[in-house]
Parts: sequence; structure tokens; C-alpha cells
Amino acid sequence: MRRRTAVTALTAAALAGTVLLTGCGGSASGAESGGKAELSVSAAYMPQPVSDSMAAGFLTIVNKGDAKDELTSVTSDAAGSVTAHRTVGGTMQEAGALAVPAHGRLVFKSGGNHLMFDMLKHKPRQGQTVTVELHFAHSGDLRVEMPVKAATYSPETGH
Repeated sequence: MRRRTAVTALTAAALAGTVLLTGCGGSASGAESGGKAELSVSAAYMPQPVSDSMAAGFLTIVNKGDAKDELTSVTSDAAGSVTAHRTVGGTMQEAGALAVPAHGRLVFKSGGNHLMFDMLKHKPRQGQTVTVELHFAHSGDLRVEMPVKAATYSPETGH
């Protein structure tokens, strides 16, 4: 009887230890994914818009972290709405959340992914800046100052 009690006690202790270890697993942004996203922005600009109500914006989001993230939305005081678009087969389509891969980049460039500013509150002019807030699924928001460039501006690097 004493031996059965000892075996039962050891079995219970082993099961309790297994339950405790199972509860210590990491979250999606923890050990299982290898860490967190480390986001920054480069090559941001807005070509001076030709329209009084719409403009485009371009930038590169760099992720030096070990986890992916997603750009979920963009806001700006300069426009009624800002949406992310992609160009597919020559046609512009509004995009939902866009992935920013671990150790990778999400590029917004002419002819590809881009930001669309609708219902501009004023027409940005070359030399000014437009502030945008990038909102991500897991990381904090990023505030970006986009310089307004000539309508014909084409960056040499950064995209």
C-alpha cells in the first residue's frame, strides 16, 4: 500500500510539473517567434500633388527584428483618409494589412505599393512636409515626416 501511494504521489508531481512547464510557453511576440519587430522608416516622400483632393506617398518600412509585423492602417491630419494600395496588373487596388517580414522590408514605390491621401485638407507644396502615423498590428505607431518633392521626383536609392 505504501509503495502504491509513493508511485501515485510521484505521478501526480510529474503531471503537475508538466502542466507548469506548458504554461510557460512564449506568445506570438515572445520566444516562439524569436523576438519582436524592430521597425523604422526610410526614403519617405510625397510628390507634389497635381490634384487639390488627392496625393500619393512613398516610403520603405524596415524591420531589423526577429518577428514579422503588419501595417494595418495609416492616418494623417493632412487628409480625410489615407489608404494603402498595391498595383496589380496595372490596376490600383486598396490593400488590407500589409506584412513587414522579419529582417525584411515593405516598400511603397511608384508603380507598386503606395499610400493614397484622399480629401486633402490643403494642397501640399514642394518644400513642405506631411506628417503620417503608421499603425501596426504588434508594434507601436510610427510618426513619419514626409517631405513634399517635385511632382517628377524619382528617388535614386531607398526603394
